[in-house]
Amino acid sequence: MVFYFKARPEAGDYTIFMGLDKYENEELIKYGFPEDIWFHVDKMSSAHVYLRMHKGQTIDDISEGVLEDCAQLVKANSIQGNKVNNVDVVYTPWANLKKTASMDVGQVGFHNSKMVRTVRVEKRLNDVVNRLNRTKVERTPDLKAEREAVNAAERAERKLQLRDKKRREEMDRLEKERQAELRSYRGLMVAENMTSNKEIASANKSLQELEEDFM
Repeated sequence: MVFYFKARPEAGDYTIFMGLDKYENEELIKYGFPEDIWFHVDKMSSAHVYLRMHKGQTIDDISEGVLEDCAQLVKANSIQGNKVNNVDVVYTPWANLKKTASMDVGQVGFHNSKMVRTVRVEKRLNDVVNRLNRTKVERTPDLKAEREAVNAAERAERKLQLRDKKRREEMDRLEKERQAELRSYRGLMVAENMTSNKEIASANKSLQELEEDFM
């Protein structure tokens, strides 16, 4: 089971989601998207909350409002973190999550700690949490199939881009050949003109010599 929420509408169409338990978290870790940003209460047990950014966006594109929504949601879904103030929430791109065979189910580390950011949540904001809960939708998605579908679409897109690139390169090659042939033709015409002018001059000279001889 995965729970889906909608971030504040004025920030744009952003989906926030989290797994029901650590086993769902394991699937979310395994089949995440490059646009996903992972959130967790620092040094406490909490839900693994994800924000799905738009394609091409990065962690730097998260607005303050959407960041607050994610931080409040992850705090509210931490048994210990929900009871105290001044909680730190860490967040990082999904691609930075590190999973090894020795880790427990649902447990993760980071490839690069420098890519992990922290936001301080002073206290629970019930109006934010309640607004998010009103958008809550429960689903049982096939995360593997969703990821494979995205991979297939991306491969098709790359194949199309490669085909377009090859077509443009072939058109450029043909245009360069045409220009080269055109330059060669123009050079040939100039050479022929020069030869004709010399022949005319030579013919004129011969005629003049004949006239002089005659006189």
